[in-house]
Amino acid sequence: MDANALMMPAQFKIDLFSEIGKLLGSFEPVVLPGVVQELAGLSRAKGNDGAAARLGLALVGQCTVAESPGSSIPVDDQVIAWASGKDRLVATNDRRVRDALLAKGIGVISMRKQKKLEILRR
Repeated sequence: MDANALMMPAQFKIDLFSEIGKLLGSFEPVVLPGVVQELAGLSRAKGNDGAAARLGLALVGQCTVAESPGSSIPVDDQVIAWASGKDRLVATNDRRVRDALLAKGIGVISMRKQKKLEILRR
């Protein structure tokens, strides 16, 4: 999951883990340390984005924090590298990340019409 996915519950009023569970059955939510750091930075902001990031940080407690493929590259690229070459899905609402994942043949869980999640594959 990237930071955008973890912010979706506050932004779109959805139960992220329940909705993913409906799509996949059992699953293990995973985040990278860079995503946690990104949320921590965003959480210092005031307003809706800061509040969404604070909720996202709270949700990190329900996830496994995986080893990062390289902290010297941007967080979005870390997420893409982590998922590459494996049978993994990435939850994101970031268009650039979604398009890059799909171009590499990696499945994406994303919002549909701001109401529900769907799995996208190419």
